[in-house]
Amino acid sequence: MTDMTYTIALMGNPNTGKSTLFNVLTGLRQHTGNWPGKTVTHAEGECRHRGALYRIVDLPGTYSLYSNSADEEVARDFLLFQRPDVTVVVVDATALERNLNLALQVLEMTDRVIIAINLMDEAKKKGIHINTKKLAVKLGVPVVPISARNREGIDALLDTVDAMAHGRINTTPLSIRYSPEIERGIAKLLPLVKDVMGDTYPARWIALRLLDGDASLLQALKQPPQPLIKEGNAYACCGSVKSV
Repeated sequence: MTDMTYTIALMGNPNTGKSTLFNVLTGLRQHTGNWPGKTVTHAEGECRHRGALYRIVDLPGTYSLYSNSADEEVARDFLLFQRPDVTVVVVDATALERNLNLALQVLEMTDRVIIAINLMDEAKKKGIHINTKKLAVKLGVPVVPISARNREGIDALLDTVDAMAHGRINTTPLSIRYSPEIERGIAKLLPLVKDVMGDTYPARWIALRLLDGDASLLQALKQPPQPLIKEGNAYACCGSVKSV
């Protein structure tokens, strides 16, 4: 019997310790290369927990999902088209307010999100206390404190990932409300987006990006990027194979 494999995306701002977490989770079971048609590094690996196999994808560090750069397009497209089973947003405990900007954008795209508050050891040194339970209630998704480099909180994070991947966690993500003018524009576009896209993609988020004139998103929707398929120690895409 073949193991069920779940896809876990790691997202976060640069310098949040996201790649450190990736290395802790995957160890030597990882591969690197470039995303198809991009000069952006692609890294993914495997992790086993409680009998399940997880494909861990380390997405590029970004400050937003507004497609202002190749890194942002890669991260956006992966969430939108590959629809990972769980997205772990890694945030810096010492710069929480700034880091939550990306987390809120992710919550607009998917409800299968876990917030991993990293660098808790640094926050403690600076006298910063974070009430993770209250934050989880506010955001409507699980919040797990960790210190990736010290391997603290990793089991709790994996247990939460396991519970969400297997449908044992229901989330109610915080929905950002914009100005009345923007909300009216979203309301007008929503029926059109749902009529064309169905329930496959996050209609409200797409309507918001269309209002912002996101030409890159329009192009991606017309021609979705091809997923990477692992073949042994290589990745195949669009008929070509890239060794890593």
